[in-house]
Amino acid sequence: MDTTTQPLASIGIDIGKEVFHVVGFGTDGKIAFRRKIKRLALLETFRRLPPSVVGMEACLSAYFVSRALSQLGHQPRIIPAIYVKPFVKGQKNDYNDAEAIAEAALRPNLRVVREKTQDQLDLQALHRVRSRLVSRRTATINQIRAFLIEQGIAVRTGAGALRNSLLAILENRQDEISSRMRGPIVGLYEDWICLDQRIEALTGEIDQIGEKEANCRRLMSVPGIGPLITAVVAAIGTGEAFERGRDFAAWLGLVPRQYSTGGRSILGRISKRGSKYLRTLFIQAANVILMRPHNWQRFSFGTWLQNAAPRLHRNKLATALANKLARIAWSVLRNEKIFDAARREVMAI
Repeated sequence: MDTTTQPLASIGIDIGKEVFHVVGFGTDGKIAFRRKIKRLALLETFRRLPPSVVGMEACLSAYFVSRALSQLGHQPRIIPAIYVKPFVKGQKNDYNDAEAIAEAALRPNLRVVREKTQDQLDLQALHRVRSRLVSRRTATINQIRAFLIEQGIAVRTGAGALRNSLLAILENRQDEISSRMRGPIVGLYEDWICLDQRIEALTGEIDQIGEKEANCRRLMSVPGIGPLITAVVAAIGTGEAFERGRDFAAWLGLVPRQYSTGGRSILGRISKRGSKYLRTLFIQAANVILMRPHNWQRFSFGTWLQNAAPRLHRNKLATALANKLARIAWSVLRNEKIFDAARREVMAI
């Protein structure tokens, strides 16, 4: 590159599987170079460039690229794709995308994605694999039920009921189920058992991490939160990416969708932005608390919960409580203190 010695304002990388498109902006605001490089040539290319702000869209390879460029003295910024789109000019192609990323990286008030540590990525991988296996198990159970109902056999709701009665149905109702149909059902049942074993193994590994990792232990001091919500630690670490707890709750999509104009505020249903998996876990944690009203007074938010329960529908109350739990979880991680630490000290005295 003939521009490697010139100071650069920012560099944008459009990350692909094998090929990266790189666009650099000079200090005068003009495009200094455009290049297409192979993935294997990434380090050698940026080693010859002066230390600069390097923007890239959040994707699977972004964390690896960010760590590699940090070691070379660059300042990587991982930007959500939704914030890059307004900067795209003209038709969509790789060079235009890289140019838009380079422009977005210069914005001082742009929110970027914090780089995850290897431990966070490992924990996140465990949660993602477990979530996929749970979905496969649910699909397998539903398919077994569908095959049985086609033969006129209905089983009451619940996975446990189906597991306890399936072998007996296959044995005692052979006149209703053909031998050809029995084979696929038995195969699905074996898949179900195998999935149960894999899910149990992953859950045990997640539990072990929750017991050993300090942030996970502090997080589990929050009411309703168990080992599975340690996925929060995998997603945000200690929460330094958010200035306050309400920002984290908004990132999870646990706030009303806003469509305001002309000075008039219009609030709708929750926005459902961010991670569906984390949002679901917080909603489930809220429902667990709502199932035990006799324990509400034990919590610092018990009075608020008792006052809100008579005037809110149960689903709205669960969402509002999930929002509060998310804010509490952020505070616990950010301040490195267990939930209600001061209150517990007073009670101990």
